[in-house]
Amino acid sequence: MEGQSHTAFIAYPSRDRNLLSVLRDGVAKATARTKAIRFEPWEFNDIAGTPLVSPIIEKIDSASYVIADITYLNLNVIYEVGYVIGKGKRVFLIRHTGTRGDRDQAIRVGIFDTLGYFEYEDSDSLSYRLAGYIDEKSLDFPLEIDHKAPVYVVEPPEKGDATTMMTSRLKKARYRYRSFNPTEDSRLSAVDAIRQVASSAGVMVSFDGSDRHWSAVHNVRTMFVAGLADGMDRPCLILAPAGFAAPLDVRDDVKFYDHPNDISEHIASLVLELTDRLQQVDEPLKGKKTSLQNLRFGDPTAENEMTTLAAYYMRTDQFERAIRGEINLVVGRKGAGKTALFLQLRDRIRADKRNVMVDLKPEGYQLIKLKEDLLSYLTEGSRQHLITAFWEYLLLLEVAYKVLEKDRVSHKHNHEVFQKYVELEAAYKTESFTSEGDFSERLLVLSNRIAAEYRARFGDRSDIKLTIEDVTALVYAHDIRTLRQKLSDYLETKQAVWILFDNLDKGWNTGGVDAIDTIVLRCLVEAGRKLEREMRKRNLQLRCLIFIRNDVYQLLMAGSADYGKDMRAALDWTDPDMLREMLRLRLVAGFDGDEINATFEQIWREVCVPHYKGEDTSAYFIDRSLMRPRNLLKIFGHSKGFANNFNHSRIDESDIEKGIRAYSQDLLTELDHELADVFPAAPGVLYALLDQPREATKLKFVEIFQTVGLDAQIAEDVFGFLLYYGVIGLKTGTDIQYIFDVNYDLKILAIRAKRLGDEATYAINPAFWDALGIK
Repeated sequence: MEGQSHTAFIAYPSRDRNLLSVLRDGVAKATARTKAIRFEPWEFNDIAGTPLVSPIIEKIDSASYVIADITYLNLNVIYEVGYVIGKGKRVFLIRHTGTRGDRDQAIRVGIFDTLGYFEYEDSDSLSYRLAGYIDEKSLDFPLEIDHKAPVYVVEPPEKGDATTMMTSRLKKARYRYRSFNPTEDSRLSAVDAIRQVASSAGVMVSFDGSDRHWSAVHNVRTMFVAGLADGMDRPCLILAPAGFAAPLDVRDDVKFYDHPNDISEHIASLVLELTDRLQQVDEPLKGKKTSLQNLRFGDPTAENEMTTLAAYYMRTDQFERAIRGEINLVVGRKGAGKTALFLQLRDRIRADKRNVMVDLKPEGYQLIKLKEDLLSYLTEGSRQHLITAFWEYLLLLEVAYKVLEKDRVSHKHNHEVFQKYVELEAAYKTESFTSEGDFSERLLVLSNRIAAEYRARFGDRSDIKLTIEDVTALVYAHDIRTLRQKLSDYLETKQAVWILFDNLDKGWNTGGVDAIDTIVLRCLVEAGRKLEREMRKRNLQLRCLIFIRNDVYQLLMAGSADYGKDMRAALDWTDPDMLREMLRLRLVAGFDGDEINATFEQIWREVCVPHYKGEDTSAYFIDRSLMRPRNLLKIFGHSKGFANNFNHSRIDESDIEKGIRAYSQDLLTELDHELADVFPAAPGVLYALLDQPREATKLKFVEIFQTVGLDAQIAEDVFGFLLYYGVIGLKTGTDIQYIFDVNYDLKILAIRAKRLGDEATYAINPAFWDALGIK
């Protein structure tokens, strides 16, 4: 209201005295320039302060809006930024252009560039901006709780016993959760975090107290989400290892643990709060929303939409081949839809009660521990022998566990299976084996037991050659023949057994794929085949289907004599219209199915401007998606998020520009990690393309890669990898052909490049232009 005085609370760290002086001068000058705004700065000591939390929160609650300096990512300031947004207030972010601060860390975090910020050069530019008009409109967020998956979890980049315990105990409380998973999304979007917290009945985050390179990034995300949760009045469990110096703003709320088992008690308290929250009456709507703001189109990460995916899943030929049992491997690039196919296949199979559905998704680090504790000491032949036995044994145990759990009650009322159930149960349960916990916990227990047995027998001796008797003693805690026989007898009462195995590639460390990883995958495939053959001899139907990234699969299996013999389904998207249909199905579901027969063009016009810079907007999005469904959903989600922030009735040009910029940074970070998985000799190689021309010859690209320390041969190999990933494409006349334009056949691009000679020109995919500073 004109003439009304406004209060602006200013949050900033006190780490840098020079920056502090600029801030103080800027605030003082702004105060002198305007009487309409009363500025209230708040200073505190980052290390050993006094109990100032309550006054800070009180100032925020009473302020018209909040100004926060993010030149340095002070954890308390980050919490306050989240709290302000959660309270439905306007937060205006500022950053000093002349101070490097935590810019690099901010890029890795991913929150702040999706919120936007003002950069000031000195106290004068800061004062003019503060004294000027600042829109007090807050960000909009959904008001309905997702009752099907009511908990939001921020996971650390590397999982350990504590993280496994967090999610395992939450599942045991029969609460589904959605999560931010850094292995799937390397940067956290502020828009996504706000949406996830707002639609949650509770939030679970954790601190990492180690000196690992990702700890600071993870802790910033934890504080931002904790602030959101507190601002929105959502129950929030904040976990930290004992001895961790918790930030002042949340010090009284953090729950510490000495051992992973301590986490169970803390989660039990959270579960009670979740139950109370879900029993409350839904909050009333805060005003009328536009159709775009009400639109829900799913999550780019399939794990976060387990309960809703069926409503808009697109059944491809790969899905139909899998359901008919024609394949034993599903390979696809990250984001191509492997997990979505996994989830839909699982739900379709277990809908028939006569089937036994065993879905296995290890957390990954259990396999790393097995490698470090045991496999590195063995000869290659012994490794293969041991790992094949390990996988076969583990798969048998999981099938037995599943049927015993599935028929735990029903067998008592069925005289035809009762005796077989009792005999199988007797064969499965032994004193030296525990079936407690979920699959990840059982895998960890089995891995630890085998490693302990090995150390007891052989100590730290290397190049050990194991006999059949050694393998039997190390691996089996059961009478394996009896277990196999009793399981086969019981499965005669079932129609079919399906084993779906995912996440195997998450068992590899950041140093890249090594020879042991090769053996682990090959042995898992062989163990699955062996089980299928054995069950077929007994006239039983068993299918073992393994899901893995195709780039990793090709790298691992290229030297194998069995390469090409596996029945594979490759999730490679080549047709833009298929991606449009995938998006159309989601948009239709988001409009409650009212437009089920609408064409893509009809429904697209409702949510997005049809053209951007003279190009069809759907084509513009798809061209930058690298033909991956997840990327297309991310582009749309970022653009839609900006449209909602500015209360637009549909996505307009400015929203697309901001959305593409945020997505580009996400993609650069993620692809850099993805390349490192299979090509560890070239860390951060994508960043060598910063500020380079968008087009160049192969020789020029190789020279660019050599500037970051790669030798000529490795630089050439990197060029081939980037061509394979679709980061660069071959220019043919006025067109540019990327790997997905030639059905993912790299030989086609190689032959065409050879015809063009040394002057063949390659172009960087426009998806990376914003992040790489390419004009």
